[in-house]
Amino acid sequence: MALFDTNSFRIAEQGLKLLSQQQAVIAQNIANQDTPDYKAKYLYFAGVLRDKLDEAGQKTGTKRLELASVIHTDETTADQPDGNNVDADTQEALFAKNAIQYEALINQINSEFTMMRTAMRRS
Repeated sequence: MALFDTNSFRIAEQGLKLLSQQQAVIAQNIANQDTPDYKAKYLYFAGVLRDKLDEAGQKTGTKRLELASVIHTDETTADQPDGNNVDADTQEALFAKNAIQYEALINQINSEFTMMRTAMRRS
């Protein structure tokens, strides 16, 4: 339905997918915090999101925004003698931050629905 085919909804939808992927990467890091030689992984998408938003602002038309992510393995640090570099405190903080971002996107979607309901009632 064209009503929900807007950049705002597409960005929110894709943002939720990326945040879900990030949550899975963080959970994997936490699950492997005691695994020898395991290297922490991080999912990056903020820069990609910013680039896509800039691109959408410069171009008008029907181009569909597609957000992407990159998983980076931290090979540069070895915090523990067994070669594992997962810091539980860092991962828990990332987990909490991710949950807040996810909730913010859900709130944004709910606000969009509220505006649509209000507009439909007044017409």
